[in-house]
Amino acid sequence: MHRRQFLAASLATSVLTLASESSAQPAADRAREFYQVRRYNLVSGPQLKLTENYFSNALIPALGRMGIGPVGALKLDVGEQTPAYYLVVPSPSVEALATLDLKLAEDQAFLGTAAPFWNATATAPAFQRVEISLLAAFAGWPRLTSPPATATKSKRIFQLRTYESPSNGDHVRKVEMFHSGEFAIFLNAGFHPVFFGDTLIGARMPSLTYMLSFTDSAELDAKWDVFRNDPAWKKLSASPRFAFDQIVTNITNILLSPLDCSQI
Repeated sequence: MHRRQFLAASLATSVLTLASESSAQPAADRAREFYQVRRYNLVSGPQLKLTENYFSNALIPALGRMGIGPVGALKLDVGEQTPAYYLVVPSPSVEALATLDLKLAEDQAFLGTAAPFWNATATAPAFQRVEISLLAAFAGWPRLTSPPATATKSKRIFQLRTYESPSNGDHVRKVEMFHSGEFAIFLNAGFHPVFFGDTLIGARMPSLTYMLSFTDSAELDAKWDVFRNDPAWKKLSASPRFAFDQIVTNITNILLSPLDCSQI
């Protein structure tokens, strides 16, 4: 079996249990999406154009044929180890995301268009490494929500934040904190949240990841100032339920901009 197919099959085996468990949940929970977040580590030069063409001409159209989207295709602007591209792939089915590469390998139209990237050799690789995380949407924000600027292809940036907790109990409390008023504080401050996801499979667990959208970095700074000074946030963050211990011990914060092919 090809290495890529073996890896996809291994991921599928790991998460099919999650799919069966989710089917036993109440209807409101089953409505929640799952997200595959991919980071493509690249080097400057031909890899950048090759990968962007792969997203635009092969991968995103193939995902559309599977009924998967909207897909975020983003360039890392501020963060460690640039250059890198990110993909955010939403689906109502965890199994669809777990078996994604296996399904792509059965799509002959995809394989024909993807060939320069898909069949790149060790002497001229298409990328350095790909890191993949699988997330489950928060119950309180069950769907990816594209910013209004997407429809008009207006200027927009995205902030991707990952919170790592020191224990599973602290992680559960941080997720609870979002559902105890933090969503409303974001909206009152004028943020445009895109998604909130709990990490099912990925690095540095337990963790959660969420994405926000802004017009530019000036708006980002202004909105965070409003958030930090909101009396509701000060009250929530001082609550004994959430403040008695440090429930987040590390935050990864990166800024991204959409590639031309991005659907968000």
